[in-house]
Amino acid sequence: LCRNNNNMASQGLDYDGCNLLRQRLVLSTLSGKRVKIKNIRSKDDEPGLRDFEASFIRLLDKVTNGSRIEINQTGTVLFYQPGLLYGGTVEHDCNTQRSIGYYLEALLMLAPFMKNSLKATLRGVTNDLVDPTVDLLKSTALPLMKKFGIDGEGFDLKVVKRGMAPGGGGEVVFTCPVRRTIRPVQLTEPGKIKRIRGVAYSLRVSPQMANRIVESARAVLNQFLPDIYIYTDHMKGANSGKSPGFGLTLVAETLNGSFLSAEMSSTPQGQGDPVLPEDLGRNCAKLLLEEIYRGGCVDSTNQSLALLLMTLGQQDVSKVLLGPLSPYTIEFLRHIRDFFQIMFKIEVQKPPEDERKGGDKVLMTCVGIGYSNINKSLK
Repeated sequence: LCRNNNNMASQGLDYDGCNLLRQRLVLSTLSGKRVKIKNIRSKDDEPGLRDFEASFIRLLDKVTNGSRIEINQTGTVLFYQPGLLYGGTVEHDCNTQRSIGYYLEALLMLAPFMKNSLKATLRGVTNDLVDPTVDLLKSTALPLMKKFGIDGEGFDLKVVKRGMAPGGGGEVVFTCPVRRTIRPVQLTEPGKIKRIRGVAYSLRVSPQMANRIVESARAVLNQFLPDIYIYTDHMKGANSGKSPGFGLTLVAETLNGSFLSAEMSSTPQGQGDPVLPEDLGRNCAKLLLEEIYRGGCVDSTNQSLALLLMTLGQQDVSKVLLGPLSPYTIEFLRHIRDFFQIMFKIEVQKPPEDERKGGDKVLMTCVGIGYSNINKSLK
């Protein structure tokens, strides 16, 4: 499947436990190596795969052709032999235990390498507390992918309907053209923050909620920057999903075109203490300032996406400056080593003492494996 793999494709990899299931399945699909995952919650009262994981595996099955998936009766062992990434038009009802972002993050990694351009319609929860929301991925992951040469007219993420947890009822459409190769990048200078944009959304609650969020977020951010614009998005009727809620996504853009983001949404109806819109706006603004402090050219949500695209780039050096690595990213680096035998050079850069430049940065360097999309039909 991959030309430079020296028959590694025929060998499989074995893992234990349910952690990082998405990472393993996505990298398995891209590298063509089969994966066997044992002891999935084998000691739990309810052993085996959860509904949202099964839903994720079904989505993978829809975008590939000829994948072999075997799950034992209790759901504690999963065998996955990846097929070809086929793409095309796909519809999927995502399990509402996790938001659409959980499924979308994986699709962002796979979409450029399919045989046909992908048009995926995903239904479910668009905004929740656990996963990156659709708004966040639209405003940070898509611009990041464009730097690697993944762009074009068909590259878009549309929010048709919103849906909050627990009921869901949202709908998004993600379209992505295919690419033959990924270009290497040098993202080493984040630059200063020039403006902040955001979306405050309210569903099945008073439209006033969104305005209250905007005011409290601006009260914090206006101390630092004049150029702030936060849209209010109040969807009505069928487009507002099945559950009430509100939230805020903030994105800071730097002079060099890097995007750092933060977001919060209200607690789902009937779970935990309710949140005041004022507190939510203020806390989200503070989260954004923390993300800016961590800095780097890619925010913490998209670190693994950037590292994957660097790995799959043409055989040339890519460099990206990141803030402190998240635990999820560290595991992702280990998996990249397993599946692609690629090691990154990691240099920690401490900011000069006289400049208040935020936290320690990490400069990640690697040479791409020159992955070429052999699924893509030649015209």
